[in-house]
Amino acid sequence: MANHGQGPHARVLESLGPAITAGAYPSGSVLRTDELEERFRVSRTVVREVIRVLESMHLVSSRRRVGVTVLPPEEWNVYDPQVIRWRLAGPDRPRQLRSLTVLRSAVEPVAAGLAARLATPEQCAELTEHALGMVATSRGQQLDAYLLHDIAFHRVVLRASGNEMFARLGDVVAEVLTGRTRHQVMFTDPDPAAVTLHVQVAEAVRLHDAERAEALTREIATGAMAELDILAP
Repeated sequence: MANHGQGPHARVLESLGPAITAGAYPSGSVLRTDELEERFRVSRTVVREVIRVLESMHLVSSRRRVGVTVLPPEEWNVYDPQVIRWRLAGPDRPRQLRSLTVLRSAVEPVAAGLAARLATPEQCAELTEHALGMVATSRGQQLDAYLLHDIAFHRVVLRASGNEMFARLGDVVAEVLTGRTRHQVMFTDPDPAAVTLHVQVAEAVRLHDAERAEALTREIATGAMAELDILAP
């Protein structure tokens, strides 16, 4: 998902961001703007723009006379979709996938229970549509098409919960699901049991069965965790 070919700004960002999140610049390292200009053969303006973006992600802090300092991981905005993408592309992938999957298992079952109480008829129809889309693309190594329905399904669940904090996690979940596919942390075809569970969640939400929607979604999360134990130990 790198932005190569999208101009100097994207090129520098897509080089520096992943390098920082992969630990190539340890916490406390100082980045010198003149060195960056020279190394990437870009203008000071481009370097400043990139530093601003990295600052907004809390990967670095920029202070006069001190320069640009790499911040420790506990300061990073770990919910930023781009930070997630970079970390999933780096050596820390198994641990990152695990922490994101634990987050999902804490949030999504509760969101599904709320969705069963609050989802609009349109949202119920969307859930069913994407669950059936997952069924239709779950065979024959159509992982990219399957991914689109999988992401859309989970976004609807989070949005239908009526909780704006949960809804905002849609981008996080999208990055996890995308990362699993891009980095082959999935079987060649999705687990049939997981696909069926998504169909059953859509049905439970439509029938306003909050308890069942929550329990089924917890089962999906448990399955995702078990898959990680095999594929990204």
